[in-house]
Amino acid sequence: MKFGAASLNNLETVLASELKELERQTGRRFGDTKRPLPVSVRSGAAVSMPGMMETVLNVGLTEGTLRGLVRLTGNPRLALDCYRRLIEQYAEVVDGADPRIFEEIIEKEIAESGLADRHEFDTEQLKSIIAEHQSVCDQKLGRMLPEKPIDQLVATIEAVLKSWMSSRAKSYRALNGIPDDAGTAILIQAMVFGNGGPTSGSGVGFTRNPADGADALYVDYLANAQGEDVVAGRRNALGADELKRRAPRAYRDLVANKEILEKTFGDMQDFEFTIEDGQLYMLQARSGKRTPLAALQIAHDLVAAGLVTADTALKRLSSIDVDGVEYQELIVPQGVEPIAHATAASAGVAVGLAAIDPARVSELKKSGKGVILLREHAETQDIAAVAEADALVTARGARTSHAAVVARQLGKACLVACDALSIEPSGRAARFGGVEIAEGDTLSVDAATGLIYAGALEVKRTKPKEMLAEIKKWRRKSHGAGAEPAI
Repeated sequence: MKFGAASLNNLETVLASELKELERQTGRRFGDTKRPLPVSVRSGAAVSMPGMMETVLNVGLTEGTLRGLVRLTGNPRLALDCYRRLIEQYAEVVDGADPRIFEEIIEKEIAESGLADRHEFDTEQLKSIIAEHQSVCDQKLGRMLPEKPIDQLVATIEAVLKSWMSSRAKSYRALNGIPDDAGTAILIQAMVFGNGGPTSGSGVGFTRNPADGADALYVDYLANAQGEDVVAGRRNALGADELKRRAPRAYRDLVANKEILEKTFGDMQDFEFTIEDGQLYMLQARSGKRTPLAALQIAHDLVAAGLVTADTALKRLSSIDVDGVEYQELIVPQGVEPIAHATAASAGVAVGLAAIDPARVSELKKSGKGVILLREHAETQDIAAVAEADALVTARGARTSHAAVVARQLGKACLVACDALSIEPSGRAARFGGVEIAEGDTLSVDAATGLIYAGALEVKRTKPKEMLAEIKKWRRKSHGAGAEPAI
C-alpha cells in the first residue's frame, strides 16, 4: 500500500499524539538529539503469523540522534551497532534490498579482522561498515536512510503494512485458513537494547515445550544481540540454562512471568523478551504454535491444573485430528550409527528423500515417498516447501526461529543447528561431515533426539492412550451421558 496525502497527514497527526504519550512515559523524545527515543515497528495482527510480516528496529536513529544515544547510554559501540542494523533493515524492508549485499560486507570485515563474529566489532570497525552500507544504499538503491526520523517511521509503517500481502504471508494464511481481509495493526514500542554487552541479550520462549507439551520453559537466547538475531534463523542460540548462568535475575523474573502469562491467558504462550544490563523486558506474548502432540498434552495438563475447562480444551483441539496423534520413534538396528546430530526442534520422525532446493520438494513428493528439506538456514519464504516436506533440517538457526515455529505448527519433524551439515554451491548435494548426500538420497531423522541417519529406518508408532481416554470422557460429558462421539 501507499499512503496518499490525506491519509499521510492523518497518520502523522495520530503518530504525533501517540508519540507524546510514549515520550512522557520514557522521559525521552523521538528524534531528539540529546535524549532520543528509537522505536521498533512491528505488525500486530489479531491472529499470530510468526515471521510472515516485517519488523524494523531502531527507527529514528540518524547522524544527529546517534550522538544523543551515545551520550544517553555512554556506549558508543551500542549506538553504532543499532545504526548499522537500522540501515540494513530499512534498506531490506522498505527499499527491497537483497540482505546478501550487507552480509558480504560484514563477512569480509570478519575475515579481514580475524574475529569470531560480528559481535566482536569495535567502534572503528562499525564506523567503517556503516560507511560501506551507506555507499551501497546510495549506489545500488539510489537513496540513503532518511535523515528525518518521522520520514523513517512513516516509511517503515507503510512497509510493514505492505508485508501483509507478501507471498509468504499469503501462503501462511492459505495454510491456516486466515482470511486475507483480516488485516493487521502496527505496534510501535520504545527500544530496549539487548546488544549492549555481555549482560544484555534477546530471546524468544514458550511457557511450555511446543514440541511435546512438557511443562517447562522452552527458551532460545543470544547474549549481546537484538531480537531479529534469534528469529531470523541465521544464528545458533543458547538455551535456558545458559540464560540462567549469564543473567540470573532476569531468568528468575522469566520463570515468574511464565506462571503469570498462563494464568492470565489460560494457554501456553509464545513470548519475546530483551535483557538490557540484566533487566528483563517482556516485548510481546501470544498463544504459542505447537505440534498436534503438544496440543493434546497441553490441553490435558491445563484442564488438570484448572486453568481451562474441558469444553475450552475441546474447542482448541477441534482443528486437530486427535485420533491421528501418536508417538513416533526410529528403530535403529544394532551397529547403525547416526551421520550427524542437530538440535531437536520438534517431535516425531521422518524418513524420506533429501531435497536441497525448496523448488524441488513438489517434484520429489511425486515419488510417493517422504521428503526431507535440507537448508543452510530456513527462510520464511520457504514456507510452501516446508508445508509440503515431511521434515526440515538446517545447518544454522534456533528452535524458536520463525521457520522452526512454522514447521512445528505444521506437525513437521524439525532439526536446527546441525553443525555437520554443509550445502554444496551447486545446490544439488550436501554433506554431513564426511558423508555426501545427493538430492534424492534417503535419510531418516529423529526430531526428538536430533539424530540423523543415512538410509531408511523402520518407524515405531504408539498412541497416547491415557490422554485419548481422558478426552473421550470430556466428550461424553459435553455431549451428554451415553454419548460416544468419535475422536
